[in-house]
Amino acid sequence: MDILRVILSILLPPLGVFLQVGLKGHFWLNILLTILGYLPGIIHAVWIIARR
Repeated sequence: MDILRVILSILLPPLGVFLQVGLKGHFWLNILLTILGYLPGIIHAVWIIARR
C-alpha cells in the first residue's frame, strides 16, 4: 500500500498525504508547499509516507 501512496504522491502530492494522515496539519502544509513549488510538495509527501 505504501508503494501506491508514493506513486500518488509523485502525481498529486496532497492526495498521498491525505491518504496517510487525513485532513490534519500535514495535509494543509503539503497543499501550501505544492502551490509554492511542485517539488517541495513531492518531497514533503514522500517524507510523510516514509516516516509512518
